[in-house]
Amino acid sequence: MSVRMSERRTSMLGALLATLGPISMSIYTPAMPELVQAFGTTESMIKLTLSVYFGGFSIAQLVAGPMSDAFGRRNATLAFVCINLLGSLVCAIAPSVEWLLAGRLIQGIGASVGITVARAVVRDQFVGVEASRIMNLIGIMLAIGPAIAPTLGGLALAAFGWQAIFFLLIGFGLLVAGAVIAFMRETSIPDRSRARPSQLLAAYAELILDRRFLAGTMVLGGSIGTLYAQATMLPFILIERVGMTPTAFGIGMLMQTIPFFLGSVCLRLVSPRLGGEGSVRAGLVSLGLAGVLAALSVQLIEPSYLSIMVPVAFLSFGIAFLTPHMTTTVLRPFPHIAGSASAMMGFIQMGSGFLGGFAAAMIGAPVLAFGIIIPVMTLTAIIGYYVFQHVTRRAVAAEAAAGE
Repeated sequence: MSVRMSERRTSMLGALLATLGPISMSIYTPAMPELVQAFGTTESMIKLTLSVYFGGFSIAQLVAGPMSDAFGRRNATLAFVCINLLGSLVCAIAPSVEWLLAGRLIQGIGASVGITVARAVVRDQFVGVEASRIMNLIGIMLAIGPAIAPTLGGLALAAFGWQAIFFLLIGFGLLVAGAVIAFMRETSIPDRSRARPSQLLAAYAELILDRRFLAGTMVLGGSIGTLYAQATMLPFILIERVGMTPTAFGIGMLMQTIPFFLGSVCLRLVSPRLGGEGSVRAGLVSLGLAGVLAALSVQLIEPSYLSIMVPVAFLSFGIAFLTPHMTTTVLRPFPHIAGSASAMMGFIQMGSGFLGGFAAAMIGAPVLAFGIIIPVMTLTAIIGYYVFQHVTRRAVAAEAAAGE
């Protein structure tokens, strides 16, 4: 039996769930250069800990979403959070880099449920302006967790060593599990047939064959995916090339998350005047500016904190503007498979980040990669939006002609 939660409770739970993935990813980034020394391994192997996390997260979403449709949002969330806790424990006690890689993979699989269920729970209960408002509130609160995470990670690293970072993640996982048990209500009517392979494949086929869904997720993949892609580059640019300490790097990442927070607050103030489409366009302008600045800065300026983080700030601000309306618009036609649609959306976003990070590793030089990958991904988002507008107009015209 489904139960409607209040807008406030949905926003708070959604924000907590949505932060599970980003915090699990970003809290340990200040320790990446030190982990090279701690495990006596190479920089490439430590970068691979991010890649396997991305891989586990993105692929597992394709399971987490349908499982939440089949067995209920609450049950699926608890099961996957427990998997995330197991991964954090493996990382904390890892005796070798191979165990660290295994732990990060398990962490990613468990964290995949967070944003998937957060979006599905909103779609279960709200549509239109209400849904966009909740997604905006989630965005405001989502800015706080990833903003604090690298700072806490850097401080824990300096005070207690790298293992302390993963014990912090264990504590956060327990907090999420407790909140789900105490406050989350089942918002969908579970349908166990959704877990059958034939039903699962049919749901994903419906999404993949929908051109509006693909174009909309291209916008979100090209924008949000940059946050995941640049996470593989920024620690090595700012710590090794610019010369920041891990603690300073953690604090310096506030320049990524404060603009996201400000963008979410500004959107809340101006969205009644701009409207949904106007908000998306404003976000894309900021994204385009970020791509241009990233490309020019690495070519014309010796890398510094500001030359790297100013483009990142414009990127974060733009993402905050476009995400709420774009997400609710893309999910709106799929109430019957909201979990699967949210999962596929997340898979494309994380997959974009994974491909961006992989391309950066292939380029080799982190600064050069930053100046290529970020502009290409922001351009992809802009092109995706114009494709989305085109196919939407054609679909609306076709529906109007059929109605006549």
